Parts: sequence; C-alpha cells; structure tokens
Amino acid sequence: MKIGITCYPTYGGSGVVATELGIELAARGHQVHFITYSQPFRLTGREEGIFYHEVPVFNYPLFEYPPYDLALATRMSEVAEYYELDLLHVHYAIPHSVCALLARQMLEKRRYLPFVTTLHGTDITLVGLDRSYLPITRFAIEESDGVTSISNYLREKTVHDFGILRPIEVIPNFVNCDEYTPLGEKRAAARARYADPDEKVLLHLSNFRPVKRILDVIEVFSRIAQEMPARLLMVGDGPDRSAAEYLANSKGIQNRVHFLGKQDRVHELLPVADLMLMPSELESFGLAALEAMACKVPTIATRVGGVSELIEDGVTGRLFAVGDVAAMAAAAIELLMDDSSLARMGDAARRAAQDRYCASRIIPDYERYYERVLARAEV
Repeated sequence: MKIGITCYPTYGGSGVVATELGIELAARGHQVHFITYSQPFRLTGREEGIFYHEVPVFNYPLFEYPPYDLALATRMSEVAEYYELDLLHVHYAIPHSVCALLARQMLEKRRYLPFVTTLHGTDITLVGLDRSYLPITRFAIEESDGVTSISNYLREKTVHDFGILRPIEVIPNFVNCDEYTPLGEKRAAARARYADPDEKVLLHLSNFRPVKRILDVIEVFSRIAQEMPARLLMVGDGPDRSAAEYLANSKGIQNRVHFLGKQDRVHELLPVADLMLMPSELESFGLAALEAMACKVPTIATRVGGVSELIEDGVTGRLFAVGDVAAMAAAAIELLMDDSSLARMGDAARRAAQDRYCASRIIPDYERYYERVLARAEV
C-alpha cells in the first residue's frame, strides 16, 4: 500500500506513535509518505520506503495567524495525486481529519481518497470539548472512512461526549520490543553515566505540560531521596520545566535531579532506570509507561484514563489517585528496598509488553483495518 501519514511531528505521544507506525509499515514493504510542517523527530531521513513532504505555510499581512490547515489540505491532495496514495492516515482529529476531508473533496472528481483518523487523547478530552471545536471535531470523525482509538477508555469517552454513532476500532499503542529492551550486561556501564552503583535511578518522560504533573514527580522523588541514595532523570521539556527546576532547588535536591531535555534515543535511557514515575492528571493510554515496561522498568502511575488497561496494579506497576504523592513515594520506596519484588515486577512488565503490545502484534491490526477501509471505499 501507499499510505500518507499526517501527525504533529513533535515529542508528544501522538507524533511518536504515528512516526513509529510509519517506520514499521515501511519495514513491512509499504510506501509511507509523511505530510506535515516539519520532519517527525524520530525519523532520520534515511529509512527506506519513507518519504517526507513539507507543508509550506506563508505569512500574509491579512491573516493574524498563518492558515496551516488550508496549506495542509492542499499538500495532502497534491501528494495523494502525485504519488497515487491509497489512503491517508491522520493522527489527532484537529485539524488533521478536517484537512483530510478537504483533500478528499478536492480530489473527488478524479478519484476517491479514503482517510483514517486515529484519536489519541487531548484531541477529544481537551480540544474537542471546547465548544468552539466540538461540532467540527464531531463532523470530521463522522466523515472519516475509518476511526481508531488507542484505548477503550478513549473510545467510550468519544462516544459519550460527542454522541458518535459510527463504529470506532480500538488499536492500542505499541512498542518495538526488539529496540526497547533491557540492557543486560551493558546496564552497569550505562547507569554509571548518571548514578553511583549504590544509587537507585528513577525516570520521568513527558512533554512537561501541566497535565503531566511534573511537580508531583519532584515531590515523590524528594520523599524517596530522604530514605535512600537515588537519582532522578527528567527526560523531555516543556512549559513546566522551570517550575520543576525551582522546586528541586527549593527542596535541596537539585544535585540529584538531572534535567536531560528532549532525547531522540529514549530506548537507551529507559533501561537505565529502576522505576518510571508517571503521576499524570490524565493519560488516554500511557505510551511512556509501555516503553518502560518493555525495558523491564515498572511504573508508579495514576489510575486515570486508559492507564489501568495498560498497567495491572501490583503486577506490572502500581496505580494511585491523582495527587497522592505520599502513597506513590511509599510504594516506590517499598519496591526499591526489595530487589526481588522489583525484579519480578519488571519481568512481568516485559512479558505484558511482549504478549500484548509489541509492534509485531499491533501493526498487522492496522494493515487489516486499512484493507477493510479500502474495500468499503471501492463499493
């Protein structure tokens, strides 16, 4: 198949999943065309079978904001026509599904261009529920040739909040279990870059938005650091970084908290950790936790959204109420002081990732879904 993919090419979960999906599809022999305003950060530009098409946006004095959505729709239709794409797969409903609908209409006198929309979370839970966006979001979902969701939670919330009548297929996020893997004998040397042998390593990975509650990460770690030698790796960047740095300094733990910024090769960092911290206010899936699980790293997380579909409390991680930093810290301390329990939980996390979420299991689900969409479009 020839597949066009549009996503936000940044460090958010939807962009990561879309990019990894394109890489996996290309590895399986499909031709993949990314259409967006910049090259997705996980692409090297050297992957065989993957092509990138930039969406140019010009500033006009008449417009207060550049009309990216119109430029995107135009570029989608051009790429689909020039490269004879079979379908478009857009990630994040606003504005991508609306743009795909416009592209389909622009081409309909010459051909029918089906498109699939994947819902990732905040396009439904935040953006779509803004009254100014709700009608257009609902319209774009209903007009899509296929709609997928990354969790049962998100599907049910979409149906309930938007009154969607059309079927929504749940295809969960995935991880490359051959790339995200424990380090084995190399782990000690990798850990030595960040911590002494007697120190425990905790890690947080996100885009540092308020919904990720990274101040809670600092609060949890502060309690852990009072009980044992430990280091915290903060991977990512975003609007709450400054506040987190200030909190770490005010608690006197700044020398034990390392802000590493955005990292392209997180699969090399995750297996260094003993525990992942993910105290989010909302997660529609929890991709960072899944990537950690594949590396035998359990997660201390919140019981929100789709997280409980991913993490089995007490088996592959621990789940707590939002904001309960005392309970999260206590659970982390208990695990970190019991190496055998921590190892058992890490092993269980790796097995769960392999059994349910490896790319080799999930990508065929997307391929079969594309085939069903294309079959319906031909009728």
